[in-house]
Amino acid sequence: MDQTPGRMLGQPLSSPTTQPKKKSTSVMSFFSKVSWNLRLQKQEPLKNVFFILAETARDPSVKKRHMVMRGLGTMACETPDKVRKYKKIILDLLVHGLYDPVSSEVIHESMKTLTIILGKMQGKALGSFFIDITLQTRTLLDDENDCLRYSAFVLFGQLAALAGRKWKRFFTGQVKQTQDSLLTHLQDRNPQVATACQTTFRACSPYLRQSKDYSFQNEEDQRNPKLCRQLSHYHPELLQFFYANKIL
Repeated sequence: MDQTPGRMLGQPLSSPTTQPKKKSTSVMSFFSKVSWNLRLQKQEPLKNVFFILAETARDPSVKKRHMVMRGLGTMACETPDKVRKYKKIILDLLVHGLYDPVSSEVIHESMKTLTIILGKMQGKALGSFFIDITLQTRTLLDDENDCLRYSAFVLFGQLAALAGRKWKRFFTGQVKQTQDSLLTHLQDRNPQVATACQTTFRACSPYLRQSKDYSFQNEEDQRNPKLCRQLSHYHPELLQFFYANKIL
């Protein structure tokens, strides 16, 4: 995976919805050309746009793959009704970008767009995409790239809110495997990543509750000593939040 140039600590991370003017213009130019070609062929535009995007998303050119992910984000913001209509195609493209084997930029753009689209879909009709997105996002929480870590924490926190009953057991297991990463990045070298981690930690807190199978144990036995110790030292306000909500 390629890495973007080093970022000075404290330098603002790109927002999930921020798009530089130049790049935004190139994206719109790309979609205009696609739409124009389709109109010349007298085909139904939008449906065929997605077929072209699906082909371009697998193009050897990193630039083109990145443009597809960014373009999907633009569509999600400007035509949310179309996103809902073609959600399976869009999610398939974004998950493909999320697993890009070469470019961290493609992965980053995919996560930002997924954050937008999942927010608009409210988790409806995610199907098995939920598993694919969760598994890859979890691996990116410890990535060396600040932007990837930031977007991964934002997306993982959103997934926590969308798991529902169907994926509760699966996501609980994922959160427990992620606990060390959550603790580590509360003290992340980048303050924005640390803040995103803290927000995600709160969102994931219901999945850290002890199972009812352990109800016979006393209160001290049920508590996770490592988690309590680290939170008490670095984030007493989080520890208090967990105690108040009977998570620990």
